[in-house]
Amino acid sequence: MKCPSTFNCPVEATLDLIGGKYKALILWHLIDTTLRFNEIGKLIPQATPKMLTQQLRELEADTLIVRTCYPVVPPKVEYALSDFGKSIIPILEAMCKWGENYLDAVTVKSGYDKK
Repeated sequence: MKCPSTFNCPVEATLDLIGGKYKALILWHLIDTTLRFNEIGKLIPQATPKMLTQQLRELEADTLIVRTCYPVVPPKVEYALSDFGKSIIPILEAMCKWGENYLDAVTVKSGYDKK
């Protein structure tokens, strides 16, 4: 987790935590579920495996997600929101609603249902 003194305002801190290329999408897809790496990759096909790995590592380092490794062959790794990560759900839902309103305003339907 980063030192709070490195941020000039709370919005900067929030954007640092969830503002990565796919971080908000990853968090969105982890609401109410646990997913494996390949499942997340299928939900975000535009993310390369390298970028997805990087974003997941940053989310884990910032304690927004929990990575669970199972001692089996082949390795099984699952990702889920941490308790701290669950606190971001209202923000993600607000972002989704804002996006829906924006898309409606420009007469484009999102085709993306809330969870």
